[in-house]
Amino acid sequence: MKPVIPPPAIGALLALGMWTWAWATPEMGFDLSFWRPLAFAFGALGLAIDLVSVAAFFRKKTTVNPMTPEKAQRLVVDGFYRFTRNPMYLGMLLMLIGWALWLGHPLGFAGPALFVWLINEMQIKPEERALEEIFGEEYLAYKARVRRWI
Repeated sequence: MKPVIPPPAIGALLALGMWTWAWATPEMGFDLSFWRPLAFAFGALGLAIDLVSVAAFFRKKTTVNPMTPEKAQRLVVDGFYRFTRNPMYLGMLLMLIGWALWLGHPLGFAGPALFVWLINEMQIKPEERALEEIFGEEYLAYKARVRRWI
């Protein structure tokens, strides 16, 4: 199965859904305004991880397009990629967690959990198959030493 929905679109749709749930059922919300600095920190950290990780792909001159993992020319294993095989998706997850905290709504916390499941199934697994085909043992060794998320 090839990826069909770009991960940023999945994240944006989930963020919209989280906001919609909070807007439609305000009586279920909590006053988490005292957590707003933490929510902002999660979002800013996630964005920073994404930007640094995308820059690493450009520095290595390999595709950053998640829809065409078969076009990868180089394996990126430095920077954040030493700690997680998917720092861009981790960054998106942190932004969604920050959004859930900002919204202060229990249904909002389903968004980050759903993101992890969708990205694992629709994006990461097909990417991993493509990278195994392209890079073989080099990718398998990387996969053995670095976790998928954190």
